[in-house]
Amino acid sequence: MGNHTSVQEFILLGFPGTWYFRFSLSVVFSVTYALTVIGNVSIIALVWTTAHLHTPMYYFLCNLSFLEIWYTTACVPKAVGVLLGNSQTISFTVCILQLFLIFSLGSTECFLLAAMAYDRYLAICHPLRYSSLMSNTFCIQLTFAAWLSAFLGISVLVFLVSRLSFCGPNSINHFFCDMDSWIALSCTDTRLVKLAAFFASIIVVVASCAVTLISYIYIISTILKIRSAQGRRKAFSTCSAHLTVVTIWFGSTIFLYVKPSAPNSLDMNKLINSFNTIITPLLNPFIYTLRNKEVKRALSKAFGKM
Repeated sequence: MGNHTSVQEFILLGFPGTWYFRFSLSVVFSVTYALTVIGNVSIIALVWTTAHLHTPMYYFLCNLSFLEIWYTTACVPKAVGVLLGNSQTISFTVCILQLFLIFSLGSTECFLLAAMAYDRYLAICHPLRYSSLMSNTFCIQLTFAAWLSAFLGISVLVFLVSRLSFCGPNSINHFFCDMDSWIALSCTDTRLVKLAAFFASIIVVVASCAVTLISYIYIISTILKIRSAQGRRKAFSTCSAHLTVVTIWFGSTIFLYVKPSAPNSLDMNKLINSFNTIITPLLNPFIYTLRNKEVKRALSKAFGKM
């Protein structure tokens, strides 16, 4: 069925409130975005220039940091313009592109976090065979599979969304082009898109979350079998930062997407999305820095040379 869209551009409503409130929120978004970019670029540079960090664990971390930079870039600059009221309109094509980027990068993050959990499982549960099981080649293959499968899968979903017809109104109750907001505005049958979105969320979020959960069940059971308290602390320290990030990311993502589309929950989705797309990318570099002894030692050496 062809696309008979009469709407050529949309209006992003952002957050309600006074101009001073929206201006204050735009300052928070801008500062958070700057810190996110600086923090994640710093992690990439640190791993790149530190020889003993050239391991699969930090290769995955660099990919995650690279992803977070573009994930937040796809959303925050436009959101700041929306809040300030000088860039509320967005064309149909740019809206589709933003939707594609945000969901593809978000799906890639789910797969990368699952791959990182599997990496920690091999390191803790099979330490003697870790080097052979998680070789550099296999690490690169896992990472490539995460990016490729996410972008290909979401491209199918976004294609279905792009075939919807929009006859008006053209106001999107969000600060970026979100899936539920588009479905709520469509003037044609959206059952196929809703079903595809639901199954995509099950495949991406639930499957990657299941891999992560199973990995940590084995990790925790292995750690509990270690006799010395110091040994248990050392083993747990290698995965505590990743476990923190996983809990934050999957908790908010499951709330947002592992459910049938519900237009009446758009305001709540907008609030959770602001945490997911703005706060979480900022927290990740600090969590890995503050809870990882190897990264802290590398940082100390880097600052010591300055």
